[in-house]
Amino acid sequence: MVASYESDPSFNGKSIAEITRQVSGKSDVSRQIEQVIAMYETGGASMVYHGMSEDDVQRIMREPFTMIASDSGVRQFNEGVPHPRGYGNNVRVLGRYVRELKLLSLEDAIRKMTSLPAQTFGFRDRGYVREGLAADLVIFDEKTVGDRATFDKPHQYPIGISYVLVNGELVFANEAMTAARPGLALRG
Repeated sequence: MVASYESDPSFNGKSIAEITRQVSGKSDVSRQIEQVIAMYETGGASMVYHGMSEDDVQRIMREPFTMIASDSGVRQFNEGVPHPRGYGNNVRVLGRYVRELKLLSLEDAIRKMTSLPAQTFGFRDRGYVREGLAADLVIFDEKTVGDRATFDKPHQYPIGISYVLVNGELVFANEAMTAARPGLALRG
């Protein structure tokens, strides 16, 4: 599925087959290949690929050294049709895989989101709650935290998060972003 195509935003949210049918009236494989090449030549598109089954996700998530993170970029609200993980990756794990399916304990899910990636990538001042370390904290209600973003409606913020602190500064409170911008690029 096309997540974002600047040259023709009407392609956003459609498959290559749908776009090819829209452009040429037909959707055979050779025309789909020509359509992909034409899109590439005009700057390309960001895409959402549906390649993993729910069984795969659950099997991989159970592994002790699987880290939980997202490769989603920074989102501009209501722009394009991005993968819903850009709005709710970690909260989906907490709501669905911890609370609903009981696939992971809350503590293990948090470890897979915090200390495990910090250790793996050599970030010595992050990943734990300890004096002297960066205070990157998310305060959430384990009974309500969850994602609302879907493939059809990806631009939906998660629920159940009360506060977010980055480097000890409040960046989210009262269901709104603050003006603080204390984040920085980390290099390991």
